[in-house]
Amino acid sequence: MSVGRLRGAFGGGRTALVPYLTGGYPTLEGAREVGEAYLEAGADVVEIGVPFSDPLADGPTIQDTTTRALANGADLDYCLGLAAGFADRAPVVFLLYYNVIFARGVQEFLREAAEAGVSGLVIPDLPVDEVGEFAELAAGAGVALCPLVAPTSTEERVARVGELATGFVYCVSVAGVTGVRDSLPPGAVELLRRVRPRTAAPVALGFGIGSERAAVEAAAEADGIIIGSKLMRLVGEGGPERAAGWLRGVREALAAASRVEAGG
Repeated sequence: MSVGRLRGAFGGGRTALVPYLTGGYPTLEGAREVGEAYLEAGADVVEIGVPFSDPLADGPTIQDTTTRALANGADLDYCLGLAAGFADRAPVVFLLYYNVIFARGVQEFLREAAEAGVSGLVIPDLPVDEVGEFAELAAGAGVALCPLVAPTSTEERVARVGELATGFVYCVSVAGVTGVRDSLPPGAVELLRRVRPRTAAPVALGFGIGSERAAVEAAAEADGIIIGSKLMRLVGEGGPERAAGWLRGVREALAAASRVEAGG
């Protein structure tokens, strides 16, 4: 089952790496090459951003990749095909806006997502207090929900997100948009510590992890780390190989920190 497969990617004694790619960037074929490079570099989960014309949660880097992807002709059908090409080797999560789902029809979208092997969904503009019916339909389709919490989230909202998360809880490191940061914002660790006792799901941190140091800091508290803007910037500068080389370095840094912690 896709839900169990996604949950299973977080564990085994190491922090899950969840690299992001914008579907259709830098080109339709280039996005496939990016995903393949991520898998070769040790990705545990692949997150695909489904291009949308008004990506409210995304900073300048991701917005630029989204604009390029739309110009390249990337759409939901393309992203479903992209997901299907990776799903036999790693769980795939879609990051998409609810308008995309609504336009397709909720049940049709969930059916197609499940058939493509999509394991989970991150939907930034679907409030947790309005997710009830959608959550039931997603569970019926075998597609996990990965709701978001931010440092500004109330305790009540954190608890609600913890209950709803059937995939993982996506902890947003800052109250703002995505972007590259070399160190973790002060509230990120505190947020992870607030969320963990309130959910049975894995807890992942994203929005701004842009250095090996930040990744190691996050891994000390999180079950997984989500990296987007940094990787998309590297793809733009040097292609999939450049991004994969950096991601490989993150994996090595996490392994080294884990050995030190274990006293090895």
